[in-house]
Amino acid sequence: MKKFFKIIAQPFINIGISIVFPHFKNRQYFTFSVLLRGVQQKFVGSNKKVKWPVHFTSVIIAPEKIIPGTKAPGYAMGCFIDGRNGIVIGENVWIGPRVSLISQNHEENNFSKYTVEKPIVIGKNSLLTANCIVLPGVELGEHTIVAAGAVITKSFLEGNQVLGGVPAKVIKKLEEYIEVS
Repeated sequence: MKKFFKIIAQPFINIGISIVFPHFKNRQYFTFSVLLRGVQQKFVGSNKKVKWPVHFTSVIIAPEKIIPGTKAPGYAMGCFIDGRNGIVIGENVWIGPRVSLISQNHEENNFSKYTVEKPIVIGKNSLLTANCIVLPGVELGEHTIVAAGAVITKSFLEGNQVLGGVPAKVIKKLEEYIEVS
């Protein structure tokens, strides 16, 4: 019965999500729960201007300055993504719960003003695990895993590595990422 329902309902779910998120093409997220979240997001809650599915507990600032890659940044619960100076997220980047991407900072001598920084850039095939923080201007190379609770204060362009700690440092080198098609 469940399989029959999925066969009947899935085309309607696909149409509904295509209407709610016309710019978002990643079919991995085309489920009934995303449709319900999307309706809530677009018509009831915050993040109405975000063009991809976002958990209702996540906050996205300046989504127009965020290039989201193939996943949905903010889909996990409790994320804070501030795109005011720009964020570029590569393909296949997984973002865990309560991750903060903060692209803008206050001036040191006048807290009511903000600094202009380079955008945050996250290389493809990367994983940002729970409660990690990425600060303004940081660039991460391809296939970078950020350990839970890490604070990334500087760029790590090399890739194929695990970062952890406060402030973050390289804690392990990784083999090349194997893409499964």
